Amino acid sequence: MTPGARVQAAVEILDRVAGGMAAEQALTRWARGARFAGSKDRAAVRDHVFDALRMWRSSAAAGGGTTGRARMIGLLRQQGLAPEKLFTGEGHAPAPLSDAEARAPEVPEAEARDLPDWLLEALSTDHGIDQAREIAQTLRARAPIILRVNLLKTNRDVAAEALAEEGIATTPNPRAETALSVTENPRRVAGSRAFREGLVELQDAASQAAMADLPLSPGDRVLDYCAGGGGKSLALAARLGGGPVWAHDADPRRMRDLPDRAARAGADLRVTDRPEGPFDLVLTDVPCSGSGTWRRAPEAKWQLTPEALAGLCATQAAILREVAPLVRPGGVLAYATCSVLTRENAAQVAAFLAEHPEFFLSREALALPDAEGDGFYHAVLQRAGA
Repeated sequence: MTPGARVQAAVEILDRVAGGMAAEQALTRWARGARFAGSKDRAAVRDHVFDALRMWRSSAAAGGGTTGRARMIGLLRQQGLAPEKLFTGEGHAPAPLSDAEARAPEVPEAEARDLPDWLLEALSTDHGIDQAREIAQTLRARAPIILRVNLLKTNRDVAAEALAEEGIATTPNPRAETALSVTENPRRVAGSRAFREGLVELQDAASQAAMADLPLSPGDRVLDYCAGGGGKSLALAARLGGGPVWAHDADPRRMRDLPDRAARAGADLRVTDRPEGPFDLVLTDVPCSGSGTWRRAPEAKWQLTPEALAGLCATQAAILREVAPLVRPGGVLAYATCSVLTRENAAQVAAFLAEHPEFFLSREALALPDAEGDGFYHAVLQRAGA
């Protein structure tokens, strides 16, 4: 595919997304009908689509409309590219720009932030207007690709060397001692020997740092209550010398790959639908807005509503109440989100502590999204007792 043909494919996919189709579904549908497209073509089209989703408001403003065509015109302008060089009408490229499309409009400040107005207001209340604008700007860009080095099998230097042998360049990430930032050829990771043999796993550095901060001792009984794909379960198992770690999720389908991942990593993970306490540590990485990870899932920031956020907060509070009895006296309840909204983080913890005087806050930390990783919050809640 030519660069112009890739843009035209993105135009068509964005129109489907604007019509209500999920981006992944729209990309899959296009790929099934585009047998001629190679892996590089599919990657390039995917990048166009997700870049446009991250800059949904500003690309429309810069392109003068809300169609997929207008958004791709606006996106290219914001990326410093001349859209007329790709909108040529040649081959499968989009038709040339009209006179109206050739005039680049100014992008109003509200659209340039690429957040719903109510979310920018919430971030400004939580962090101040300057920090809120910085967060919004960060969320407009692509997220870094971060790996967790599996200390059950290797160390960071050896893992980096193994990746380099396959052309995957990395650099140590300052957020966590187990974290490597991929600087070249990130799409090769999943097929690399280092990945296949369990030397590395995909996991954001902020999440790694939070798992490293949780108090653990050899022999501790540990439960990951909202395990999902199991990345944090694996990180905790590595800290315990292999495990065991009990993994639970309200939707067991999310854990379907966990046995294979555990085998690859050399970790002892025990999937359970009815955890039986007491546990020394219970981790609750609860469902949340994902506002710290919107670079990776940009659709979510346009789909979230105040009502949906209220529902998430209710779910978070219910999970904390549900797991509290599973923590032994003297044990730890760890609360985590990939959100940067205070309502889901410190305010949620404060409400729980007000209802459960047997727990107290030991420490908490909030990482904001930046070049080194995603936004992530965690709190260590200690239960009184021996």
